[in-house]
Amino acid sequence: MNRYSPLLTDLYELTMLAGYLEEGIHDTPAVFDLFYRKNPFGGGYAVFAGLEPALEYLENLAFDETELAYLAGLGIFTPRFIGFLRGFRFRGTVTAPPEGTVVFAGEPLLTVEGTLGEAQFVETALLTMVNFQTLIATKAARIVSAAAGGSVLEFGLRRAHGPDGGLSVARAAAVGGVLSTSNVLAGMVHGLPVRGTHAHSWIMAFPDELTSFRKYAEVFPDGAILLVDTYDTLRSGLPNAITVARELRQQGHELVGIRIDSGDLAYLSREARRMLDEAGFHGVKIVASNELDELVIESIRSEGGRVDIYGVGTRLATGAGEGGGALGGVYKLVRIGDRPRLKITSDLSKATLPDRKRVLRAVAPDGSFIQDVIALAGEDVTPGETVFDPANPLQHTRLPEDARLLDLRHTVMQEGKRVGPPREQLAEMAARSSGQLRQLPQGCLRFVNPHRYKVSITDGLQRLRLDLFEEVRQSVELIDSEASP
Repeated sequence: MNRYSPLLTDLYELTMLAGYLEEGIHDTPAVFDLFYRKNPFGGGYAVFAGLEPALEYLENLAFDETELAYLAGLGIFTPRFIGFLRGFRFRGTVTAPPEGTVVFAGEPLLTVEGTLGEAQFVETALLTMVNFQTLIATKAARIVSAAAGGSVLEFGLRRAHGPDGGLSVARAAAVGGVLSTSNVLAGMVHGLPVRGTHAHSWIMAFPDELTSFRKYAEVFPDGAILLVDTYDTLRSGLPNAITVARELRQQGHELVGIRIDSGDLAYLSREARRMLDEAGFHGVKIVASNELDELVIESIRSEGGRVDIYGVGTRLATGAGEGGGALGGVYKLVRIGDRPRLKITSDLSKATLPDRKRVLRAVAPDGSFIQDVIALAGEDVTPGETVFDPANPLQHTRLPEDARLLDLRHTVMQEGKRVGPPREQLAEMAARSSGQLRQLPQGCLRFVNPHRYKVSITDGLQRLRLDLFEEVRQSVELIDSEASP
């Protein structure tokens, strides 16, 4: 069991909690939604991840005496508040989709319901867990899609955002379909296969390249993958690797693979495949690395590259790429007490969706996904119904009569304890992700200008939002009139 310190939060969560306590409203029932506004990487979807760490955090949330002493020493909190924190726990309800679910901008991912104090306090921790892991799972799914059947290895630990980030990357990448890692600790913690070769320094530590290959093959006769680009890939590395492959075969072993870490990977992999095949080593795998991502991999394949395994590090571990770097998820109050709440700006399209909600997925008879629909929690939604674009109420469409409507989310925690099915393995989450991506409209998978998958709202939710918008508008006008001379 992992214990995440409750101090893994922004100070304002504590100051708001202290203020709620002083005002006597900390026990008021409240509902918050966690969602994001824009699909990452300019893509057509995201892959939901980070739920398991989030539930671990919530289930074990408690302040120990060292943490309380630290907060008391800050000099900004009262003894009453410190005493209140001593018994503070999360005893609320969480609704979420399973990890590996394909999700879209504007949809509530987590809904957290409890007291105002407890549901507000967990905001920062939940965002850091879900935002980062969803970003990396999405990047991994895009890379796996680009590999088109080729294997992908995660080896971004040395470029990850610190040791904790390295562990989170390996887990989230597995949810997105990258089910092996070079990170040995992640292999132990998350039950992932660990993979690796050797560095250029191994080659340079010996008198010559051929000697270094021979020595490595002596130590690992059944697992050798030789790095062939230290000096000259085609004139030195490949010929020396083929020599060692012949020697291994004579001893009853086979060379597993060669790795290329620089240069024109499409050209070099084609030539490497030719040379290996001509030498009779059809089963030797070609591993490519060096600043790969989905766009580079797609380019390698389109140019006839013959890569079997893609080693992806920096750009996966950091979520790099246009529209990447951070998911940008937010956590907004949608109900307090018996009142739905709405956050608005002057632009209705950016207004939040109030109250408790369901997220439904319309599925065609052939199993393909048609669109998602966000409805009020108690609202009955049926095929054939008219649904509306949340960014433009004048745009609407009808759900197909033959569609099945599936609830995307379920209760995963009640009274601060997990409920529902047993914890899943990462491979099950990865299978869900890959399966759902195959059910999307094909255009959603494009890396450039993807098809926009529709996420609509029901008539009931639209009416509630417009009513609340009007209430806010009138209250602002009243304030303006009272402030006028």
